[in-house]
Amino acid sequence: MEKFYKFLACVLGVLTLTAVSQASASDFYRQRNLVSDSAAVPAEQRDPNLVNAWGLAFNPYGVAWVADNHTGVSTLYNGNGNPQSLVVTIPGPGGATGSPTGTVFYGGPGFVVTKGGVSGPSRFLFASEDGGIAGWAPNVDATHAIRVIDNSAHDAIYKGIALSGNGRGTLLYATDFHNGKVDVYDSTFKPVYLPGKFRDPRLPAGYAPFGIQAVNGDLYVTYAKQDEEREDDVAGPGFGFVDVFDPDGHLLRRLASGGALNAPWGIALAPASFGRFSNRLLVGNFGDGLINAYDPATGKWLGRLKEPHGKAIHIDGLWGIGFGNGLNDQPIDTLFFAAGPDDENHGLYGRIDVAPGDEHDDASETQ
Repeated sequence: MEKFYKFLACVLGVLTLTAVSQASASDFYRQRNLVSDSAAVPAEQRDPNLVNAWGLAFNPYGVAWVADNHTGVSTLYNGNGNPQSLVVTIPGPGGATGSPTGTVFYGGPGFVVTKGGVSGPSRFLFASEDGGIAGWAPNVDATHAIRVIDNSAHDAIYKGIALSGNGRGTLLYATDFHNGKVDVYDSTFKPVYLPGKFRDPRLPAGYAPFGIQAVNGDLYVTYAKQDEEREDDVAGPGFGFVDVFDPDGHLLRRLASGGALNAPWGIALAPASFGRFSNRLLVGNFGDGLINAYDPATGKWLGRLKEPHGKAIHIDGLWGIGFGNGLNDQPIDTLFFAAGPDDENHGLYGRIDVAPGDEHDDASETQ
């Protein structure tokens, strides 16, 4: 009988610890502005290169890389916003200043770039609004990416970039907002024509691929409403869709339609230690600066990221979002973000952490 009571005590102890652990996870989050381009946007540090901070990617062994759309460079920061000495120029057509949007890290042997007789695999790849794709290889040119694809003659406007594999190698995917399609290239930068073609027959006219992110091998594509020139998005409540495709471009499912979406661009899957929205798919709206959480399996809308006391976190001009790599003060359960506040005329890089404590959000919420 004594052994039974000891066993029962152990079981109750485990259950109690589990309950406390679940109850102590806060439903709220705290925003911290790390770096901005000027005093016009409050932040802990300043970097004049950080104007319309857009794409965000982590070196798995280093710091975050941010694509600065209006200055044509990529700047690097650790988890406390300390600027790194390396600044990489992203070229535009004909040697002009580039306009980078999405960026992605690559660690393999492909996507080789060449300059001055020196070649090497790209470690970061960049898409640009001027219709270009560029790769950065540190042994080729430490401070300049090399432009390898130029579709400016076809009026391509690349708003996002992602990498994934279809079983036959790593592929590069770029969202051409102007022409309403996803361009795909193999690891030699040659075009690939996939059977699925990233088509959604239910997509309303006037919407085009905007952001793109690989999540567990699948491609999550966000759609925004095009303006009359098909160059930029039109913001508005309910203006947006999120689709999920396999690496061959076949539509798997429509994840989200309208509702809380407003020119969605950023996508990130939360880890198991991200408070209320652990293991949820986060979708950042460029249109209204809100971050919405969805059930990644059903697409059910679950709410917005909120500060303590219930106010929704709002980041003007929100673009890229992504969780840290566990190095350089970049926790894996901290959501980092890049933004272009004030109609993209300024820049902001920051982080969102789970708020300490055990506060819970019992308020009802609508999309």
